[in-house]
Amino acid sequence: MAKFTDYNLRPEINGALEKIRFNEPTEVQARLIPVVMQGRSVVGQSQTGSGKTHTFLIPIFQKLDTNNQGVQAIITTPSRELAQQIYAAAKQIASNFAENTEPRIGLYIGGTDKARQLQQLKSQQPQIVIGTPGRIKDLYEANAALDIHTAATLVVDEADMTLDMGFLNEVDAIAAALPADLQMLVFSATIPQKLQPFLRKYLTNPVVEEIPAETVISPTIENILVGTKGQTKDELVYSLLTMGTPYMALVFANTKIRAKALAKYLRNRGLKVAEIHGDIQPRERKRTMQAIQNLDYQYVVATDLAARGIDIPGVSLIINDGIPNELEFFVHRVGRTGRNGQPGTAITVYNPDEEDRVGAVEHMGVAFKPMTLTKSGELRDGYDRRRREQRNKTNVKLDPTMIGLVKKKKKNVKPGYKRQIKSAIARDARYKKRVEERASLRATRKAKKKANNG
Repeated sequence: MAKFTDYNLRPEINGALEKIRFNEPTEVQARLIPVVMQGRSVVGQSQTGSGKTHTFLIPIFQKLDTNNQGVQAIITTPSRELAQQIYAAAKQIASNFAENTEPRIGLYIGGTDKARQLQQLKSQQPQIVIGTPGRIKDLYEANAALDIHTAATLVVDEADMTLDMGFLNEVDAIAAALPADLQMLVFSATIPQKLQPFLRKYLTNPVVEEIPAETVISPTIENILVGTKGQTKDELVYSLLTMGTPYMALVFANTKIRAKALAKYLRNRGLKVAEIHGDIQPRERKRTMQAIQNLDYQYVVATDLAARGIDIPGVSLIINDGIPNELEFFVHRVGRTGRNGQPGTAITVYNPDEEDRVGAVEHMGVAFKPMTLTKSGELRDGYDRRRREQRNKTNVKLDPTMIGLVKKKKKNVKPGYKRQIKSAIARDARYKKRVEERASLRATRKAKKKANNG
């Protein structure tokens, strides 16, 4: 098993990794960190929570020239929250450098003071740029206030989400302003077909690594399915949140309206709940995220927009308030717990009318453990929701003659015997159907004759 100490990293980086107890690289890190440090461009596809952030941060800091005062690396990400998380991880590494050599890191996202950023850039450029594509592009186009043309590395993080949210044109504009020998690092949970033209435009013979998940859901996560059974989802979610003492519980709702309503219900029941969704204004969202990081909240209600954009350390319980509208978000939701091999619990609450959507998630390769919440507030093993389908499968009843034929064939097995048995069963069924039809016709004729004679 490889260790970070095998990579001959700067002592500052090793010290930073020791502080956060990162000893052994994850699979994506083990495969790609050596390749990235060789200067190769890469496309890394791996599941949420696999360690992509440090896969690109470690090589960036390793080759950073502290004497070079210009922009050396740019990291784009589609959401403000994710940019803030990458910034926090980068600052954690940077803080281990000596004060006079500590790398300068700039965070540029929407909802922040653009005029102030422009003023700061006049006097000093960051060595590492982290931000959302729109803001980075705006600062570059403002008379090159952010001078990105010196960057040797461009990271496109969460590329599929960047595409989905309509930011790929901005990333394209940023990439076009960079040197021809640019090293591009593209990381994503999925690589959709619509992303291919962009990749072909900027990547020549990249190293492509697809890290297959051993299971769709991390094996350290207990993935539970609970039906409402006459309860409302509000009642059931409250009961599940309060049946134990989660370190941090994250509840996902499908819409902003539902998130607000559920948060209000939980507050009325006495819980201190934070909300993260699109109707929360940037300043308030920043304060809320800071409060969550400081553990001022034990319960958080969020929408799917936040499922790919936030990383709250220590989430021990995930509750899905139903199946997400976009099924792929199910994996991203559940992936908020069980990080870095730690145990976690994910509970999906569903109504009877969501049976088909539960089945669709199972079709993706997700295995649920069916459970039920007892009146005493305990989770007990439940029944397989598909048992009714299995019980209702039609069984063909054979008469004694056919049973004898089957037994005889089983004793004297010859090639094609199964086909012969099936043919015999079909012939028997056709014969019985003709008998029934003739009997029905005779009965009809008798009835008509009786009616005419009467």
